[in-house]
Amino acid sequence: MKNKKITLLIFILVVIAQLYVPLQMMFNQEDIMKTGTEFKFQTAPIDPYDPFRGKYITLFFKEREITVQNNIKWSNGETVFATLTIDKNGFAKISSISKMKPKNSESYIKTKISLGYLDSKIIIDFPFNRYYMNEDIAQKAEKIYQGFSIKKKNETYALVAVKNGEAVLKDVRINDVSIKDLASKK
Repeated sequence: MKNKKITLLIFILVVIAQLYVPLQMMFNQEDIMKTGTEFKFQTAPIDPYDPFRGKYITLFFKEREITVQNNIKWSNGETVFATLTIDKNGFAKISSISKMKPKNSESYIKTKISLGYLDSKIIIDFPFNRYYMNEDIAQKAEKIYQGFSIKKKNETYALVAVKNGEAVLKDVRINDVSIKDLASKK
């Protein structure tokens, strides 16, 4: 009888633990979206549509390169903290990167170095380069995004909420209109 109670208690604890982790992740993402600082990351054209990707839009960002001092060694794949500012056009810009979490700024994201050039230029790999969508409109949205991002007149950007180094992609917009709305109309 005692073994059954212990087994039942262990089972209940395992179930609670399995539910706690994904629920905590969802609540954290929702908190960032609701209370985080919003940044607009300007996007750039990408390669043509890949039918194997499905259900999401692949994003490529204009502002992902930064010049750094030669005195620190940077490695591809290394985790860094990118401090963000807003440029004169209202788009996010990387002002600096550091191996340590910034102490005097809340506007930073934890990310990785994608590529380094001769210890002076670093390319950042943003953690929000895929925008997942309803599968019914994802392919249409990808084509719309590619068409608009190639044209220089149009402003395509990702709206990202940032809080305590974490970033959540809220929306992809073209001329301040959600890609979901544009894909649903056509």
